[in-house]
Amino acid sequence: MINSDAFSYINVLDKAADASYTRETLIANNLANVDTPTYKRKDIDFQSVLEKELRADSTKYPNLDTLVKHMDTSELSADVYTDYANYSYRIDKNNVDVDTENVELASEQLRYQQLTTAVSQEFSHLKTAIGS
Repeated sequence: MINSDAFSYINVLDKAADASYTRETLIANNLANVDTPTYKRKDIDFQSVLEKELRADSTKYPNLDTLVKHMDTSELSADVYTDYANYSYRIDKNNVDVDTENVELASEQLRYQQLTTAVSQEFSHLKTAIGS
């Protein structure tokens, strides 16, 4: 993480990209364990953590730029959880649904591409501002 106001958005995007990559890995692992008896799917919910952090200081800071500038990115970490609540309709008690996981994987791959593109654009803006 880079400590400068110029990198505020990049730091947040970096955390989001890390969480997205972790989620892709978890979904791929879920798919790999689709036939493992009693396996319970694993996931991560970074979006809720980000929303919570944005809402926590939204009344204190008037706009998104100021809010991101003052955000404590160390608080932007989501934990991996095991989905025990997802109903298992299978006899072997495995709760991985291949179709759902494939849709989630495709969605997460798109999210990761968008995040890495956004980071690249932020660096491009900085490069333009520096004048090189």
